[in-house]
Formats: sequence, structure tokens, C-alpha cells
Amino acid sequence: MASQFRKHLKFGWRNRLRLLKQNRRLGHCGEQVFFDDNVKLLRFPQNIYVDDRVAIKEGTRICACNKFATIHVGRNTTVGFHTFIYASEKIEIGDDCLIAAFVYIVDSNHLAKRGININQQGNETAPIKIGRDVWVGTGAKILAGVTIGEGAIVAAGAIVNRDVEPYQIVGGIPAKLIGERT
Repeated sequence: MASQFRKHLKFGWRNRLRLLKQNRRLGHCGEQVFFDDNVKLLRFPQNIYVDDRVAIKEGTRICACNKFATIHVGRNTTVGFHTFIYASEKIEIGDDCLIAAFVYIVDSNHLAKRGININQQGNETAPIKIGRDVWVGTGAKILAGVTIGEGAIVAAGAIVNRDVEPYQIVGGIPAKLIGERT
């Protein structure tokens, strides 16, 4: 059964034009991918792989930050309004995921050593893996090195800085276990 959201996607001529444009730029663009208005694929779009039936909503920014960074978005996944996905190494989002609006997923942290100006310091990176059938709530932040297991739920506004086991529900700052899917 199609979700209410997917029932209302309008694959008009504007979306078809956006799809043609992005299809030429991406490393892979699957079938029936929906790119809403004002979606930006930044820096190295050839390192971004989008599978079949993905919906990427308005204002989203997806950035492979260097020529070695990769981003994979699994089939039947929805990326909500104004979400930022920035990879300096690797971000994988599984099939059948719901990423809500205003989510921030970043696989790097800025170094902050004493004695060196902050604007002259580099980043440290660690890949992020989001399993299949995961729901990430509005405004959540997924930080470097995190693995979110299959079927997990991240509550709205949570900051996830540790792994989440399959089917767990986490929330808070930092995110902690608040329940499990039944």
C-alpha cells in the first residue's frame, strides 16, 4: 500500500525536467525518483547514489564534500523538507526509510585543539549507516560514526551520537533509549 505522502506526489513536467538534469549528474539515479523544487546536490554529485522510488523534498541539500565521499539513499525512502546530508567519508541510508523535515546528517566533526586557530583545523570523519525501515523525526541530528539499526525510530529533535540497536526508539539530547517498536 502506498503511503498518503506518495499518493500525493505530482510527477508533472517540472519534476521530469529536474529528474533529467539530476540523472546526468548523479552516480546513479533510479526509476521514479521525485526531486522537489530547490533540491541541491553539491560538490561531487557523481558520488551520490539514489535508488528507485526515492522522494527528495524541497530545500534539501545533499553534499558529497570531497571526491572520495559517497552517499547512498535506498529505495522507497523519503527525505523531508530542508534536510541536510553532508558526507566527508560515507553515508548510507537504507530502503524504506522516512527522514523527516529539517534533519541534519553529517559524518564529520571539526577538530578543536588548543594553540591552533579553529579556522585552520581540519575534520575527523566516521561513516554513518542508517538501516532499512528507519524513521528519523523532525529536527533530529545524526552525528559521525553512528549506525542506526533496522526498524529504529529517532524522535524529533534528538541528537544521536551513539549507535542505535534495531527496533529501538531513541530521543533526547544526547539520544537515549525511550522504548522499542512492538
